[in-house]
Parts: sequence; structure tokens; C-alpha cells
Amino acid sequence: MADSNITKRALAASLRELMLEAPFEKIQVAHICDRCGMSRKSFYYHFKDKYDLVNWIFDTGFRSLAMEFSGEIPADDRWELIEKACEYFYEDREFYRKALQVKGQNSFSDHLRKYCFTLMKRRVASLIGDEAADDFTVDFFTDAIVCAMERWLLDKTCMPPDQFVSRIKRIIQGGAAVIYQEINQR
Repeated sequence: MADSNITKRALAASLRELMLEAPFEKIQVAHICDRCGMSRKSFYYHFKDKYDLVNWIFDTGFRSLAMEFSGEIPADDRWELIEKACEYFYEDREFYRKALQVKGQNSFSDHLRKYCFTLMKRRVASLIGDEAADDFTVDFFTDAIVCAMERWLLDKTCMPPDQFVSRIKRIIQGGAAVIYQEINQR
């Protein structure tokens, strides 16, 4: 297993370097392999394609953050988790900016959305119940989060994560307060 991770990390480092030099669409598996001195056979033993490699980079990088906050998260810590997630993306924003610009089948954007959908489904179910957490509802909230994060990361003047989370928090909590007041006035 250790050799497998060494190979995967070498391929990931190669792709990261190439993404600093060229658009993702122009990078071929052969370029990735040449950069780190591996064969295409080695690449395809570990990954389906270059999109799979990008998704692996996210999965392995994000896993340690997710493990830190596994299980039920107290309300006060949820915003901390969101801020840590945003810090993760912000610290590696050049890579993720390029990864998010790629659209279509197997894209990182789709992978991120699926990942967030799973998290959001659990969160919505815990708030309003399993039956009310249907795909339409979860899709709505997932799209809002992923779209906001993509827009934030792709902005050339990408604000620091603490400012981004503070603004999102203000919008969500302010909106919830207004909705609560409107419901209670009826």
C-alpha cells in the first residue's frame, strides 16, 4: 500500500506542476507520466483518467479535515468546520480554481457536488427529518453551497476564508431570523 501511495503522490505532484503551466484541457496523461518518469500503465493502474487524479487529490487532502470533524458536530463547531473547509480550498486556490473551471463528465465540480450532497443530506435530515430531506430539498441547498464556493474561489480577488464564511453566516442566520419572524406573525 505504501508504494501505491508513493506512486499516486508522484502523479499528483506532476499534475499540480503541469496545471501551473498549462490549462487542464491541454494536459494529457502522457504529460503527467513524463513529468514524473512513470509509464502510462502505472497511471492507469491507479487512476481511470486525469479527472480521477484531480478527485483523488481532493479526497486525500480533504479526508484529514473531515476526519477531525467526524460524527455529530455541536452547533458552535459547524461554522468552524465550514471555515476550515474554506481555508483548505483557499490555501490551494490556484489548483482548485483550475480544477473548478473544468466542466463535464468526471469533472471536479461534479465530484465536489456529490461530496457536498452527501454531507448536506445528513445535515438536512438532522434538521427537518429523513422524510423531508428529499433529493429536491437537498439539491437546493447543495447547489447554493457549491455555487457560492465556486464563485468565491474563481473570483480573482478571492476574499480570505474568514470573511467569506462571516458573510455566508450573516446571510443564512439573517435570512432564517426573518423567516422565523414572518412565520410567527401569522
